[in-house]
Amino acid sequence: MSAGVNKRVLPGFGLSLGFTLVYLSLIVLIPLSAVFLKSSAMTWDEFWSAVTAPRVVASYQLTFGASFLAACVNAVFGLLLAWGLTRYTFPGRKIVDALIDLPFALPTAVAGIALTAIYAKNGWIGSLLDPLGIKIAFGPAGVLVALIFIGLPFVVRTVQPVLEDLETEFEEAAASLGANRWTAFKRVVFPTLLPALTTGFALAFARAVGEYGSVIFIAGNIPMVSEITPLIIITKLEQFDYRGATAIAAVMLVISFVMLLIVNALQAWNAHRFGRTV
Repeated sequence: MSAGVNKRVLPGFGLSLGFTLVYLSLIVLIPLSAVFLKSSAMTWDEFWSAVTAPRVVASYQLTFGASFLAACVNAVFGLLLAWGLTRYTFPGRKIVDALIDLPFALPTAVAGIALTAIYAKNGWIGSLLDPLGIKIAFGPAGVLVALIFIGLPFVVRTVQPVLEDLETEFEEAAASLGANRWTAFKRVVFPTLLPALTTGFALAFARAVGEYGSVIFIAGNIPMVSEITPLIIITKLEQFDYRGATAIAAVMLVISFVMLLIVNALQAWNAHRFGRTV
């Protein structure tokens, strides 16, 4: 009787688990382990010198700082955009909804060239900002703009399905109990959206950290100013400095993993706080 109770309803658990582990190992774990294996051939002094060079440290600050700030901006405006697309009907709504996926469809190089043309001094937007002393292209601000552009769809597409499935009856019930719109959003809607919003934030941050093609055109690639870490890795590979490139890549990998682990831990804590499971 106990054997029948413990028997799984869906068969094939062992086969599916084995296939998952093999696929994960071949596609993810083995390539990532090669980064650490290549870095392990360096002495500690060589490794420390490669990953703490002033030019590399400046690129860390720009890459991770701009990625985090871009993910925060996308979390706010992505939520507002998803809210407008799901809760309101207006002319051109389908067109706006389709344009959200444009950063996915565009090649990254094309996106970088287009952003550079728009935000340069003689561009449509850059020509308006230049008299005000605001410089976007060929500087850190250009990096931020490019990362916001490529990360926005991640937030919108993770929050939008949750908003579409959210019943408006909960908000109406809160309003009937005397809650105003802000209280209903804060107490009823936002706790439901928070896991999806956190997931979108994590995806946008992870994409921004490793972004290369759309950034190098608008960044200007000035050492110590607007040079991103992936560009330094590519430069070292072109110079056949494979160990230096893998050392920097290993540091990026560890920092990204720790930050994503913190985000997922916060998401799990929030789910436990509101009585949900993840």
